[in-house]
Amino acid sequence: MSGKFLCIHGHFYQPPREDPWLDMIFPEGSAAPFRHWNERICRESYAPLAWARRMGGDGIFDIINCYEWMSFNVGPTLFRWIERSEPELYAKILEGDALSFKRWGHGNAIAQIYHHVIMPLASELDRDAEVAWAVADFESRFKRRPEGMWLSETACDTDTLETLADHGIAFTLLAPRQAAAIADIGSDDWHQVDEYSINIKEPYLVELPSGRTISIFFYDGGLSQAIAFEGLLKNGDDFWNKLSGASAEGLLSIGTDGETYGHHVEFGEMALAYVLSQAIKERDGVSLLNYGAYLEQHPPTRKVRIHEESSWSCYHGVERWRSDCGCCTGGHPDWNQQWRKPLREGLDAVKTLMNAHYFNYGDKIFKDARAALIDYGTVLSGLVSEDDFFNRHFKVLKDSADADLGWKLLSMQKWALSSFASCGWFFDDLARLEPVNNMGFALRAIELSKETGLIGLEEKFLSIAGEARSNEERYGSAVDLWNSKIKPQSETPGSLLGQALGRLYVEGVLPLPGEEGSVSWPGVSVLIKTNDSSLVMARGEAEIKWHLESEVKKYSWKWQKGERVLTGSVEITLPGGQIEHYPLTEISWKKKQTIALTWVKRFADTAWQAQILNTGCGPALFNEFEDYQARQSWESHWKKLWPGIVWSYIFSGDSVSDDFIEFAKTVGRDHPDLDYFIEQLGKQLCIMLHNDLTFWDSIRGVIERTRQLELPIDLWKLQNCYWDKVLLGENDPELAKMIGFDL
Repeated sequence: MSGKFLCIHGHFYQPPREDPWLDMIFPEGSAAPFRHWNERICRESYAPLAWARRMGGDGIFDIINCYEWMSFNVGPTLFRWIERSEPELYAKILEGDALSFKRWGHGNAIAQIYHHVIMPLASELDRDAEVAWAVADFESRFKRRPEGMWLSETACDTDTLETLADHGIAFTLLAPRQAAAIADIGSDDWHQVDEYSINIKEPYLVELPSGRTISIFFYDGGLSQAIAFEGLLKNGDDFWNKLSGASAEGLLSIGTDGETYGHHVEFGEMALAYVLSQAIKERDGVSLLNYGAYLEQHPPTRKVRIHEESSWSCYHGVERWRSDCGCCTGGHPDWNQQWRKPLREGLDAVKTLMNAHYFNYGDKIFKDARAALIDYGTVLSGLVSEDDFFNRHFKVLKDSADADLGWKLLSMQKWALSSFASCGWFFDDLARLEPVNNMGFALRAIELSKETGLIGLEEKFLSIAGEARSNEERYGSAVDLWNSKIKPQSETPGSLLGQALGRLYVEGVLPLPGEEGSVSWPGVSVLIKTNDSSLVMARGEAEIKWHLESEVKKYSWKWQKGERVLTGSVEITLPGGQIEHYPLTEISWKKKQTIALTWVKRFADTAWQAQILNTGCGPALFNEFEDYQARQSWESHWKKLWPGIVWSYIFSGDSVSDDFIEFAKTVGRDHPDLDYFIEQLGKQLCIMLHNDLTFWDSIRGVIERTRQLELPIDLWKLQNCYWDKVLLGENDPELAKMIGFDL
């Protein structure tokens, strides 16, 4: 099948942000008003792509799930967060791949290197693990093995391609400047090419030294740059005309960062939806097709040699991730990136020692230490259970100290690999969040190595990485950052118990004497038993279990309470009899903030229940007080009752006076509960829309009364919920018009 085909690829990735002890993301102030950057970019880019609007003169006439029509990869660490935190988006991404597979026999989704490491700079062992774990993560989500895999920063060399081919990967995507020479398959007549002379509209075969092969698609560098940096997403027609004009016989491949659509370019997802819709209609003879389907229909007729150690985001190959090559994000002409080299060398040095340590002990614990490490991604992804993994790979008793040692060694490797995420070197300074996070992952791995018998790694790392310095004098060297920003994040039994007690207290479930309570984070769980308690002191016992470790450690504790919940201190008796004294004031800011937000949510929910569900207070009560002076005298009390009274009116439609309407509008403009009120209102409207029996007139009435009171509505969420009904064949034209549709 010949013709003009288009494939737009979206690379969806965020730097790993998880705290390596609790394995969850804590607040990041720079992402405000969102809690952290994953949450912000999800709302600005990833979710809008799943519900991308097509707009006409009178409103929305279509909503497109772009994941159904574009090629994409989602980084495994980001995907895990989306699965936990944004289940509706997660379902839409999986649905998009499934529908594309049904249409073309090949899914839009491809895999991505697990920790986004720069593969040509990784050891052979680490390359193997990164690809194997990525395959396992992909298979656990999409229920099929990946055909393609995105290489971090498209950084590539022959050894990397060998690793991909070894794991059954059929193709990858590269930048056109990574091509060095081409020849017909079966010929040795090679011709040098560059990014301007290579025909990017056909796939190429790489013949590898092992005898295996892998196919390469080259994306259009100029158009991809224009989408990212030259405003091409500002106008859908201009976007389409550029793509259509560049199309010819073969496949026009476009490589983009997913964050471009919405986060970097506001409403960029709408421009993409427009372009996809034109190609769906085969405008100008251009059709959509994904890489797997195109490769099946048009296998390579020519082969290619690539430039070794090349990438799409560094003109110097892969130097951006190991030296001061000059590549940076800009904005600080007087800065340098000399810190990159010692950071890379320090991490390489400790990882080499960890690998030797792993095999030294692992050979005594695992049936095949390398196979256990390579297969560890299956248990990380949930593809196999802990029990099945243990039975497959361990040769020691399940509850033995050696078994716990084996799990710790595997966890050590996971966090060590996390420390090589490419973003740790991509930006301009050592003190940025990304390199600091990488060093935090390294600290967690170093701690685990020490627990398993390898000492001296922290000193080794700092002796090398300590040469790295921030461009900002206030941050100093890597050693200064280590002591000021990284080490304080480390968890001890005392810090874990202190946070657990704080969580249980603010959730209102602190165990009474003779009772127990538990707190679970993704990375660790704490069970607390209270023996006795008073206003100033509590005592008890605790158990701590780390995720994917078999040992449960037991402690006794004493809590000296302070004036506030996160003051005072805990004293823990460790298994060897040592005493740890931990002041709760030492809990890091971001972890304190998380506990505080838990308290706020609890009381917001409780207050909401009291005001909305239990007061029995509606506008009729307000109307009983016809005397203005009486109402004025009780104005502060009426304001407190505002959420319940207004909620009752919006959902009941009771007859009210003009005075009530004026009161509701005036107080609502700056009411402290307004944001929470609007959030709950949006949820309730979606519940009404998702009911099996939809009462359209009731929903219209709620919206009319909400607007009568001049209250905002989260239309984006409401429109998404309404579109679910449209896809089921249900539609209420009057409601559709009210919320911005033109159907």
